Amino acid sequence: MKSDFGIEGIVFNIQRYTIHDGPGIRTEVFLKGCPLRCKWCSNPESMKTGPEVGVYADRCIGVDKCGYCLSACPQSQDRVIFTADNKVTGIDREKCTNCNKCAESCPANALMTWGNKMTVTEVMKVILADREFYRKSGGGVTLSGGEVFLQWEFAFELLKECKENYLHTCVESALHVRTDILEKIYPYVDLVLTDIKHMNSTKHMEFTGVGNELILQNIKKTVEMNKPLVIRIPVVPEHNNCEENIRTTAEFIVNELHNRVNQVQLLPYRQLGTEKYSSLGIEYPMDDFKPVKRIVWEQNIIHLVKVMKSYGVPAVAGTTSKINL
Repeated sequence: MKSDFGIEGIVFNIQRYTIHDGPGIRTEVFLKGCPLRCKWCSNPESMKTGPEVGVYADRCIGVDKCGYCLSACPQSQDRVIFTADNKVTGIDREKCTNCNKCAESCPANALMTWGNKMTVTEVMKVILADREFYRKSGGGVTLSGGEVFLQWEFAFELLKECKENYLHTCVESALHVRTDILEKIYPYVDLVLTDIKHMNSTKHMEFTGVGNELILQNIKKTVEMNKPLVIRIPVVPEHNNCEENIRTTAEFIVNELHNRVNQVQLLPYRQLGTEKYSSLGIEYPMDDFKPVKRIVWEQNIIHLVKVMKSYGVPAVAGTTSKINL
């Protein structure tokens, strides 16, 4: 999409001074929209492509004292905004047009807009403010999501602009995307972060809503294009944390990728983002899951790391280990 000021994207967050998604100190730009529906996703605000309003009733200062959101809503006659006990409690998502006028008028952030249109120039202004930190730490810019490549034209222009400013670039993607898009964008990418959520495509479909064939194909394409690659495995109990799946993943990395990965990170599942699901009127898919004690999942991940290392795979627990590029 283009405006008078250049190509626009829908950005739902820009996080400065991050240290886990690529080397050094980084600015991470989160683009909205994702074709996957992972049951453990902690960012439900990233799923839909367009802006949407989150409702945080505990922040509401009272309809009687304020009520600006009700006045601002162009569909107020249709009762799009729900109230109870003098507070805004929800939105009728079927009637709401996501014009975001209610959130714009709310002084208490009880109504928040997830996703704003931004031009490449506007995003670059934020990125370049921390250029000195990138230089000193060996950091740069990471594009994440959602799924970066759902807005590939915007990502393409943003990455080009980053390279023109001599910045290290990284994309974090599920790689469920047309391969020709990768071929266009990869010349402007210095590092790729991706997941292997399950090696069994049927299980992958069950847990994420899509099969894994295209993802694995694109991981192989990434290696063929000589892109530095970090593979992440979210270790989710009752989903993919069995030793059989980890061994199958290690065999894929060794036999299909010829072990040409810079690092494989095994990440623990944490029940995060539940309040964001509630704010969007979405049921958290793993709400019934009972987390095990920290010592249990830590020992499990350490064991699975050892299993991968037995194949010669450069596996680590978590995201804090230095990535050898």
